[in-house]
Amino acid sequence: MPVLILLPPSEGKTAPTTGDPVDLRSLSHPALATARTRVGAALVKVSGQRNAFDVLGVGPSLAGEVERNRTLWDAPAAPASQVYTGVLYDAAGAASWAGARLERAHDRVRIISALWGAVSPADVIPAYRLSMSTSLGRIGPLASFWRHHLAEELSHLADGRLVVDCRSSSYVAAWRPAGIPHVSVRVERELHGKRTVVSHMAKHTRGLLTGALATADAVAESPDDLADAARALAGVVDVALTEHELTIVIAG
Repeated sequence: MPVLILLPPSEGKTAPTTGDPVDLRSLSHPALATARTRVGAALVKVSGQRNAFDVLGVGPSLAGEVERNRTLWDAPAAPASQVYTGVLYDAAGAASWAGARLERAHDRVRIISALWGAVSPADVIPAYRLSMSTSLGRIGPLASFWRHHLAEELSHLADGRLVVDCRSSSYVAAWRPAGIPHVSVRVERELHGKRTVVSHMAKHTRGLLTGALATADAVAESPDDLADAARALAGVVDVALTEHELTIVIAG
């Protein structure tokens, strides 16, 4: 079976201008529908309150995105591969995934979301603004909320597969693979003999790796396959693989 790649969402999103609203019944993991409805309703409510910026952890410059949350259920929706944008998704070429490539990505990728729990790149969703680090009304901290709901869904999906974890820490908190082969992807930049972590470049490299694994005809199934895919990426100067971590070193 192919790897299962876990991604964070992008903070910024491209809002679809056409398309039907989200249909919760059509999304992957329909068992999460009730939880998604609860979080969505709470998001719509808080986005209309005076303290919306404080609750959502954003500034006035994002007022338009907060306002857009209020029309969540009626807004046009598009495949998540087109809605989630930013460094990682651009590097993966996600917006261009279609046909057989999108079908492969649907099978191999899950995006861990503060609003939807987990979606595939093919799931049709609207743009929204919500972070996993948010505590949302009576629901409370979203990472804790989703940890309860995602455990069975993702453990079942990951059974017999190698989990490749490209998430940031707040999204890792929503589900940690237990008793399942998994590898977290760490990226370092080597410059003048020193290695450092640079967020932008790390996202870019994780995106390149995702693009190489998510839609390729060849199926990566083992840690060695994963390391080979990393070595083939542009700009990579070293790859180190341990039981639960893949470190990719890129040239500065």
